[in-house]
Amino acid sequence: MTQQFRIESESLRDQINKLLPSQARGSIDVDLTGSTTIIPIVDLTETAEGSSLRQDLQTSFSHTTATSFNVSNATSTLVNTTGYYRVFGNIQLLNGAATQYNAEFLINDGTTTKSIFKVISVTSSGLNNTSTPFDFLVKLQAGDSLQAVSSGTFANLTGCTRQIADLSGNLTNP
Repeated sequence: MTQQFRIESESLRDQINKLLPSQARGSIDVDLTGSTTIIPIVDLTETAEGSSLRQDLQTSFSHTTATSFNVSNATSTLVNTTGYYRVFGNIQLLNGAATQYNAEFLINDGTTTKSIFKVISVTSSGLNNTSTPFDFLVKLQAGDSLQAVSSGTFANLTGCTRQIADLSGNLTNP
């Protein structure tokens, strides 16, 4: 004879339905029952999901995982290792000069390049600086590299890169 019991905790039901969607059967209010003869153990902690951090904290920068850059009047390879990366920072351009300046990010596969983010200055009378923030994610496969390009000394790209996952999607803790 087995002893039956009912799980009344709404938060536990929600967590089970989140981790085991087949148990929800379209409803979050599924009654859970069990007996004292249950042998399998289901770990419902966030650690069992593969991460001990909330998703928003997973993309944060730390001293050990952030790689800063400052590119001016040059082309610089920021990352050439496979994976998913967050790129965050600011582009500052001088507007109004006789020369047009641009700053951009490229993905290069060894043969061709593709521009993924570009800012171009405006040529006009009256000089002023503009500041353009950026915060984006890139996926680099084997042979790919992320490059920052500045066309002159008045086009500055400043920021950080941080790997957030490998190509298999395994998260990198900050």
